[in-house]
Amino acid sequence: MLLVIAAIVLLGKSVAPHVHAAAAREALAKPAKSRPAPAAKPTRPPHAVATVPRARIGVIVLNGNGVQGAAAEAAALVSARGYPVRKVGNAPRTGYATTAVFFAPGYAGEAKRFAKDMNLGHVGPLDGMTPRQLHGARLVLLLGATR
Repeated sequence: MLLVIAAIVLLGKSVAPHVHAAAAREALAKPAKSRPAPAAKPTRPPHAVATVPRARIGVIVLNGNGVQGAAAEAAALVSARGYPVRKVGNAPRTGYATTAVFFAPGYAGEAKRFAKDMNLGHVGPLDGMTPRQLHGARLVLLLGATR
């Protein structure tokens, strides 16, 4: 057994430089592994800018606070700001906590301008209404208990 161990040690010493040199040559011959390109930083969509005049952005005013006459009063204010009111009515339910502006796809800039004109802070995309229900309007003003 001692002879086997001695043979391995002697062979190992004479073979080791050749193995090391071969590994170095192979490492130099292979192109370095390229790292994947860093992921692009997420870009924010451009700020929505109002491009359609106020007179061409119809608004539906819905009473979601349960106060009688609130929608009619708000509709008068909307009209005074230069927006055509397409419909005034009650929301499917009452009890909304805050007043909000909802916009049809592509009208985020106009919704932000409308919210600023009306001194409102809550703006979001419109969901749950069909084009037929919009009566040609692009914005919906949903009245809640607070602005």
